[in-house]
Amino acid sequence: MRETDADGLGADLHLELSPAGGRRAALIAALREAVRGGRLAPGTRLPPYRTLAADLGIARNTVADAYAELVAEGWLTSRQGSGTRVADRIAAPAPGPVRPAAPPPLPYDLVQGKPDPGAFPRAAWLAAARRALTAAPHEAFGTGDPHGRIELRRALVEYLARVRGVRTSPDRIVICSGAAHALRLLARVLGTADPWAVEAYGLPFHRGLLADAGVTTMPVAVDDHGVRAGEIPRHASAVLLTPAHQFPTGGPLHPGRRAGVLEWARASGGLVVEDDYDGEFRYDRRPVGAVQGLDPERTAFVGSVSKSLSPALRLGWMCLPSALVDGVVAAKGEREPYASATEQLTLADFLVSGAYDRHVRGMRQRHRRRRDRLVSALAERVPGVRVTGIAAGLHAVVELPPGTERAALDAAARHGIAVEGLAPYRHPDARDPARPDGLVVGYATPPERLYGAAVEALCGALEETSRGGCS
Repeated sequence: MRETDADGLGADLHLELSPAGGRRAALIAALREAVRGGRLAPGTRLPPYRTLAADLGIARNTVADAYAELVAEGWLTSRQGSGTRVADRIAAPAPGPVRPAAPPPLPYDLVQGKPDPGAFPRAAWLAAARRALTAAPHEAFGTGDPHGRIELRRALVEYLARVRGVRTSPDRIVICSGAAHALRLLARVLGTADPWAVEAYGLPFHRGLLADAGVTTMPVAVDDHGVRAGEIPRHASAVLLTPAHQFPTGGPLHPGRRAGVLEWARASGGLVVEDDYDGEFRYDRRPVGAVQGLDPERTAFVGSVSKSLSPALRLGWMCLPSALVDGVVAAKGEREPYASATEQLTLADFLVSGAYDRHVRGMRQRHRRRRDRLVSALAERVPGVRVTGIAAGLHAVVELPPGTERAALDAAARHGIAVEGLAPYRHPDARDPARPDGLVVGYATPPERLYGAAVEALCGALEETSRGGCS
């Protein structure tokens, strides 16, 4: 059945009438059950008599009589100009089994890796969407190309070359839904016979998805200059790196280490998988180019807009060696089920128009102010802690005295702070000496109105930890 609009058409609603008894009684019973079961929510507008009668193949008067009876019983309401609607006072369906309630979120979110949702550039994105959809060819709304929209791939070639020093071409870019999707595809193409080398400190989520794909990971030690390239196992099929800003410890990969990583790739035939984590957000240093620009045939460059715009967009990309493109596209599938074509077109316009550059510059200034506020507050309130990894990215590592990480996390929770410790980022098989205890503090997520309070709460939690005698 359909609720009418200006053209006499409306939304469909499935309604079955029992063959037993009269049509009027069957319609009343069906409507009662739809309301009682929650399919027709309070306030839902029902279609006019003639529309429902035509849909069900019954007389218009039958529908009118059924509506009238349900109005009299209190199931429906009828008002001139508003039509017939489900009454607001109808009781909700009986609840199912009681499940334990999820714990309420803590008021201050300092978990790394999440931009402030309120900072999404809605007006600029909407303007880009209008331009992109107006200019889009008809075929853009058909079955997608698994490589991704050509408009976006062309825009990325120019942008990544200019900003990140990436050397690629549209035919060597494959659009995906983010870094995790890229890693899954690469794992499928490279196979599981040989392990991947990974940084000894990195995202547990990435290690987990590789494990789910059947890939064994081997940790390689990291220090202040990044991964120790000379320790990458020769038999690894790939090495996963965050060269622009080692995650989570901070710092770019040293030029000598970059050369060493590529020497490993050429000697072993392995692939360098470059996760460009935080590559666009730098504050106190000169821009660091991508490793990919030094050897595009040995490096798969992976990026996304999850940190710069929003993880909700589900848009990322891979700049691949030519030998891997067909395999990745085949692994992805003939159809494009991951990244919306309209959002790809919008991002292409966002890049070409310069709106993306303007947004990143604005967010870079905002994040820098937040970082400075965090560092200053910690230095004043908790001078015994050391803050590292702050030249770039969206988080800082707050180093703590040995044995205090768990206590600091507990204190943070008592102060209403969601934050993570450094220990879970360490690969479980890592053998080199662990880094100091610490908190990985994300400063991008809280809205402006809460950020100051979040920093104060963190300082209070660390002061409490110190007073507890753990230092």
